[in-house]
Amino acid sequence: MENLSYTGKGVCVAVLDTGIYPHMDLSRRIVAFYDYINQREFPYDDNGHGTHVCGILAGSGEASGGKYRGVAPGCLLIGMKVLDRNGNGRREDVLKALDWVIRNKEEYGIRIVNISVGTTYDHTSQNDVLIQGVERAWDSGLIVVAAAGNRGPNPGSVTSPGSSRKIITVGSSDLLLGKSGISGRGPTFEFVCKPDLVAPGSHIVACTPGSKNGYGIKSGTSMSTPLISGAIALLLEKHPDLTNVQVKKILLESVDDMGLSHNQQGRGVFNLKKFLER
Repeated sequence: MENLSYTGKGVCVAVLDTGIYPHMDLSRRIVAFYDYINQREFPYDDNGHGTHVCGILAGSGEASGGKYRGVAPGCLLIGMKVLDRNGNGRREDVLKALDWVIRNKEEYGIRIVNISVGTTYDHTSQNDVLIQGVERAWDSGLIVVAAAGNRGPNPGSVTSPGSSRKIITVGSSDLLLGKSGISGRGPTFEFVCKPDLVAPGSHIVACTPGSKNGYGIKSGTSMSTPLISGAIALLLEKHPDLTNVQVKKILLESVDDMGLSHNQQGRGVFNLKKFLER
């Protein structure tokens, strides 16, 4: 996914996750941090998931001599800790974070919201509040990118808020088949075809707090999602006036067909070269 022409410079991404550790690859571009779990002031990540996601999205690769560089190493980051050290959280905190992003998007230049987390639900009424939250963000002009979740391979296994009709939902291209076919798939309870597209998500190396060399390996649709968010940051550097609807349209046209159903692969596996040729 590496691209040398654009870095996402000038584009700010809000990441709702377990927090963000001030890793060498990230620290100079963390412009704000909000902790809805422990109300701490300075960036931290007591789980590691959020930092890994941010590394995929925006890591500079400095600590690895450029080996483990993220997709958009020039973009700015806002870390929003909505999950605790065990990866658990409350819908209310996610909604508070989304409301903050909507209110402050002009001040910080926030264009993208990355949500590599999700929750299961048994019927639509449990799901409505999160769906309403991300769709409110989308309707405000933000580009919301969410994971399809790791509850596959059964139909109807896309987690919320990735099950929203409006936002961009990402599955894992290498976690669709066989014993590792955990990538969430549609249709949703509202009979929407999801995910929208897929990207690599298995055994991804990125920033990790507390590890010996500063990096670690994780797998899941959580890892696929920031690949897409980072790519969008590159496109917005190239074409800053694009709307979220225009970005989604270009994204869905920048794929390669894997020969699977739409409820498995969405439109197909993401192709960065096609995407940036627009």
